[in-house]
Amino acid sequence: MNAIEKIMLENKAWASAKLHSDPQYFERQVREQNPNFFWIGCSDSRVPANEVTNTEPGEIFVHRNVANLVVNTDLNMLSVLQYAVEVLKVKDIIVCGHYGCGGVKAALHNQSFGMLNKWLRNIKDVYRIHRDEINAISNEDKRVDALVELNVKEQVLNLAKTSIVQRAWINNQRPAIHGWVYDIKDGILRDLIRVDHTYQLDPIYRYDENELR
Repeated sequence: MNAIEKIMLENKAWASAKLHSDPQYFERQVREQNPNFFWIGCSDSRVPANEVTNTEPGEIFVHRNVANLVVNTDLNMLSVLQYAVEVLKVKDIIVCGHYGCGGVKAALHNQSFGMLNKWLRNIKDVYRIHRDEINAISNEDKRVDALVELNVKEQVLNLAKTSIVQRAWINNQRPAIHGWVYDIKDGILRDLIRVDHTYQLDPIYRYDENELR
């Protein structure tokens, strides 16, 4: 049996176990989703949103990419963000990084990764802004983890800069945006930053309120 065949068998076992413990489980899943949370996380396979938050399918709307970035030219992420905020009307957005992130570590060095270079450039920009702070840390792992935290905070602010979030703040006073870091070593989430509709965004990034209403 190869790995794909094993996954298919595991799926059948999982579905059977769900039905055995909760006969109405899939009937509920068929209904329209109504999550309160939108999770922007890293693609790392060790950080699944539902697992680390102990939530059920349907409770968290999820988008994942390398190093949990919010890039203003990423139409994929922006489309998911718009759907989460304007259609699902989520109350909270979570940007979750994780310590030891490979994407963040790669951005600290000069090795070329082909196409990935363009993506990592966004993390390098965060590093450039905080270069003195990062370079003052002698331990390599701690440098990576410090940039992980700074990167999460930057992505939270990038969300606040979008017209999608600003429109929701003006009209509905939601969502709140949270920056978290997951520690793979102990499984604990750490809260770094929270911003909401009261946040005083730099005026250069603020859109005209009358146009957003």
